Amino acid sequence: MTAYRYDGSFAGFLTCVWDALEKGIEPAAFLLFEDGPTLWVEREVATDQERARRLYAALGKRTSGRFRHFIAWGFLTCLPERELALFTLIRRGMTQGKRAAMDLSDPVMARVMLAYQKLATEQDHLKGFVRFSELEGALVGEIEPKNRVLPILAPHFAARFSGERLALYDRTHREAFFSVKGRWRIIPVEEFSMGPAGAEERGFRAMWRQYYRAIAIEGRINPKCQSTHLPKRYRHVMTEFMTDGDAPAELGPAQTEGRSLTERTQGS
Repeated sequence: MTAYRYDGSFAGFLTCVWDALEKGIEPAAFLLFEDGPTLWVEREVATDQERARRLYAALGKRTSGRFRHFIAWGFLTCLPERELALFTLIRRGMTQGKRAAMDLSDPVMARVMLAYQKLATEQDHLKGFVRFSELEGALVGEIEPKNRVLPILAPHFAARFSGERLALYDRTHREAFFSVKGRWRIIPVEEFSMGPAGAEERGFRAMWRQYYRAIAIEGRINPKCQSTHLPKRYRHVMTEFMTDGDAPAELGPAQTEGRSLTERTQGS
């Protein structure tokens, strides 16, 4: 058995799959170039865009466009050893065709499907929970997702704010999405800082918080219901839950449903 080393990209993974299928190799693991040594026999594979494209196209023909999409999104999940699971599904799809493509009775398919559903839920939530602040003429925000959702969110926000300059940083995966008038790209970024908000931005944030404190009905506060509609794990990167010193703010119950007037939040 062989451990494949690649650059971490989807095209790089598909190149490894091509190589394994062509040579009849059973992968023991998929590692990044920078990962530490292992006891497996290792095989480094350089990304081949043409081979990756051909395999992706062939997979769609042998199975379906839906299954091909499922594999692509599965690669973005935080499923442990996701490459091994996806390799199993791709090989099965290429050999057995549509019959094996969506067999939920298979434990490998079931694991990837669950991870896929969690990814889909997270990216859908973040379309509503991402907060952009206006800093020096650009809209800037941060997220800390479990899955690598930035490639899915990027075209959405680039189209939504096509006339703006955008920057959205993924703290988990250390990459950032940059967009200028609808043209965008994602690049690795080891360190990122939004910088201090200007006086006007801080003023609007303060008014936003005060508004929700004023309309809150003390007798109807329901933290459990709030957490259902806005999970707590998203709040630490949402500006209405932060003070200007980046400490959690005490807010009224209605704030979980709100949208900033100047932070230009995308509606859910």
